[in-house]
Amino acid sequence: MLAAPFFDPKKTYAENWEQGPFAGFKDGVVVEEAGEPRFDFFGHKLDYPLGIAAGPLLNGKFVNAALDKGFDVPVHKTVRSRVRASNDWPNVLAADIPGDLTLEMAQKPIVVRDIYKEPLSITNSFGNPSYEPTVWQKDLRDSIAHARKGQLVMCSFEGTKWEGFSSQDYIDDWANGMQMLKDAGVQVVEANFSCPNEGAAQLLCFDVPKVQTVAHAIKNKIGDTPLVIKIAYFNDDELRNLVKETGTIVDGYSAINTIPAPVINPDGSQALPGAHRVKSGICGHAVKWAGLDMTKRLKKLREEYNLNYAIVGVGGVTVPSDFKEYRDAGADVVMTATGAMWNSYLARDIKAAYPDA
Repeated sequence: MLAAPFFDPKKTYAENWEQGPFAGFKDGVVVEEAGEPRFDFFGHKLDYPLGIAAGPLLNGKFVNAALDKGFDVPVHKTVRSRVRASNDWPNVLAADIPGDLTLEMAQKPIVVRDIYKEPLSITNSFGNPSYEPTVWQKDLRDSIAHARKGQLVMCSFEGTKWEGFSSQDYIDDWANGMQMLKDAGVQVVEANFSCPNEGAAQLLCFDVPKVQTVAHAIKNKIGDTPLVIKIAYFNDDELRNLVKETGTIVDGYSAINTIPAPVINPDGSQALPGAHRVKSGICGHAVKWAGLDMTKRLKKLREEYNLNYAIVGVGGVTVPSDFKEYRDAGADVVMTATGAMWNSYLARDIKAAYPDA
C-alpha cells in the first residue's frame, strides 16, 4: 500500500509551497549516512549515487527534507529569472497505465484520476512556475549549508522568452540564470531543455543547433561549473546527433523527463483546465523502459565517441530494484521523483537493498 505523498495532490502548488512538505518529509527523522563518501560525481564525493529529480522539490524546505531522508543529490525544482505562476490546479493525477507507456500508446488519451495505486504512474502539469530569484537563491544557499558530507544540492533552470525578448535575449536569459545558480553556491547546474519552450513547436532538446548555441552561452558564462542538460526520449539517430554535436560542450545528460500524452477524465473530458494542457507529461513506473533505454544508449555513445560526460538516469524509479537496473545500465547517478513522493524512505530502502550501489 502506498504511503501518503510529501507533495499533496489535493492542494494547489502555492499551498504545497507554503505549507509543505507533508507526510514522511515532515516527520523530523534524519536517515544517517554510514562510512566515508565513496562515489564520484564531477569531483564531488557522494555517500550514494541517488537523488530526487527536478520536479517535486519546490523550495528549500523540500530540498532539506530530501537531504535528511538520504537522497544525496536533490535537484531543486526548475526555476526562472522572473516570477511565473503555476498552472491551475489540479497539477498531479494518477494515470491508468498498468504496464509500459509506449510512444504509440502516448498518441492516444490516457485516463487520469485522483486514486493512486501500484504500479504508480502519474501526470504532472505545473508549467515550471518560479518565485523571485532572491527567494530561490536564499533557499539554495540555506539547503547547500544544510547538506551533510557526501551530499550535493543541484538546481534546474529554464530560460524563458519573456515578452519583448529577442533571440539573443532568450539565450542570455539561459546564461544569466545559470550564473544566478552559481552565485547561490550551486556546484552542478541543470538546464531543463525537455519542457516546452515559448514559441517552439517542439521541445528545445530536439533542436540540436539551438542546444549547441544555448549550451555554449551557458558554459561561457559559468566556466568550469559542470552543466547537465535534461532531455526527453530520443530515437537512435536523434540521440546520436545530439551527443555528436554537444558531447564536448555539456558535462552530462539527464534522461528522461516525461513522455507527453493527452490526458482525460474517466468520462472522456479534458482532465486539466486550459487550452494548452490537453497533453501532459507522464512519469513514474510506465516510463521506466524509456529512461533505461536512454541510459544504455548514452553509455554506448559515450564509449563510441570516447567522451566522458556523466549519465543521470531518470524515470520510473519507484522500488529498490529499479535503482539497480539503472546502475547496471550505466547511470552514474540515479534520480527518482514519483517514487520518492509516495515513499519518503525510498533512499533508505534502496541503500539497504544495495549497500554497494
